[in-house]
Amino acid sequence: MEHHLNLVHNIPFFSIFFAMFCGIITPLIKNGRTARRLHGFMVLLVGALSVVLLVNVTQNGEAFTFMMGHFPAPWGNELRVGPLEALLAVLVSVVMFLTITGGSDIIFKEIVPEKQNFYFIMLNATFGAMLAMTYTNDIFTGYVFIEILTIASCTLILAKGTKQAIVGTTHYLVFGCMGSGLFLLGVCILYGITGQLLFPQIKEGVAALMATGEYHFALMIVVSLMFVGLGIKSALFPFHSALPTAYGSTMTTSSGILSGLVLKAYIILAIKLTFEVFTIQTLVDLKIADVMFVLGVLGMVMGSVYAVKESRMKRMLAYSSVAQIGYIFMGIGLGSVAGMLAACFHVFAHAVTKSMLFVCCGAFIEDAGGKEQLENLKGAAHRNLLAGIAFTVGTLSMIGVPLFAGFISKLYFAIAAVEMTGLRLILVLAALAISMILNAMYFLPSVIAIWTRPKEEGEETTKKAQVSPTFALAMVLFIVVNLVLGIGYRPIIDVMKLGIELIQMTL
Repeated sequence: MEHHLNLVHNIPFFSIFFAMFCGIITPLIKNGRTARRLHGFMVLLVGALSVVLLVNVTQNGEAFTFMMGHFPAPWGNELRVGPLEALLAVLVSVVMFLTITGGSDIIFKEIVPEKQNFYFIMLNATFGAMLAMTYTNDIFTGYVFIEILTIASCTLILAKGTKQAIVGTTHYLVFGCMGSGLFLLGVCILYGITGQLLFPQIKEGVAALMATGEYHFALMIVVSLMFVGLGIKSALFPFHSALPTAYGSTMTTSSGILSGLVLKAYIILAIKLTFEVFTIQTLVDLKIADVMFVLGVLGMVMGSVYAVKESRMKRMLAYSSVAQIGYIFMGIGLGSVAGMLAACFHVFAHAVTKSMLFVCCGAFIEDAGGKEQLENLKGAAHRNLLAGIAFTVGTLSMIGVPLFAGFISKLYFAIAAVEMTGLRLILVLAALAISMILNAMYFLPSVIAIWTRPKEEGEETTKKAQVSPTFALAMVLFIVVNLVLGIGYRPIIDVMKLGIELIQMTL
């Protein structure tokens, strides 16, 4: 692993610092639109720097650590950067920028002017926390930013200020604190039996404990606590009940950020822990992989079953997220590199697609006068053609139609399953088939509804919506990114493979 520093190696630290710094100075900005411009500039700058970082580490085939303040362990903490982390940082930047760009009009309509700058403070904190969890090489730092992300997420849900938003925030906070508490308890026990906080040193300690059999039960408890905690935070079935209430009661912009990115931040940390701390083999030996596999498969099916029964679009999308999170945990639970690769790609596919769907949903509901029942959204695609096209693209991707991002992730899940034998192979293929059918059962009626003109057409039902240039730009770019992931996926897969290989070689 390279340890010399250059300007490129400072990009991860600068990205986190700049996001947090913008959050600190935003209270000085009283105008919400000015705060919006600062946020957009910050995300664009971090995104551009992340692309530079990605190109650099990929071309050089390197992974490096950045020692914060140049203090060695155990006093200091580190960031670790390789192709996988840099690629994830690009994803976070792109989805954050497009979601806020597409939903800006909703933000300024639904949040009172004196609180708009506070909303962007929390967006900056959310963005910085997700970057920190992507880059961290220190388990306690990971916990700290889990808590920051939890608080910021609750504020995003509460921003609308309605009674329903307060209930949704309370429900979300209770589950969030439960997940954080379990994760912290696991960290404390792990520190007690290894005496380390940095990932590489913890990994050495865990490997020694697994080899000698010492603290075997304690280690199993540690891994269980940490992964259950992250499972609760990421709404893994059956810990999902806070999601529909929270997402259904808040602005669709917040829902897009929470579903597309915040849930993925906890999963990204789980993937990092799997590779950089415990290893896939340790999860298999401790039977933790089996538990994640079972819960993932159940989530794939049950999340879709709940979505089929739902008649409100935002809640339907929330239950769909439960199903898609199940895909990711099923991939991790396969206990193979191929399964992890499929899970990583589905993080990308779902982040891009679900954020787009929520932004489109917000446009439909606004045009319908705040009504979100599917029967009230008939003809929505005719009132807002671009949103209708983007929503249709998103549903096809989630179902798994070729040429779109969702198809590629499901293809790689099937490829990973072929490496398995016996019951696990059958379960994966059956779950994929059942889930895709159920996806079609609730997504296609939604598409049909928005493209069906109401029987009694009046001025209100036929009036074209005014589409802002920022919304149009976001929708076009969302569609392009989805097609890039669905058609030009090979370079992205190659970068992921390189990142995984470097983690296994260097740690």
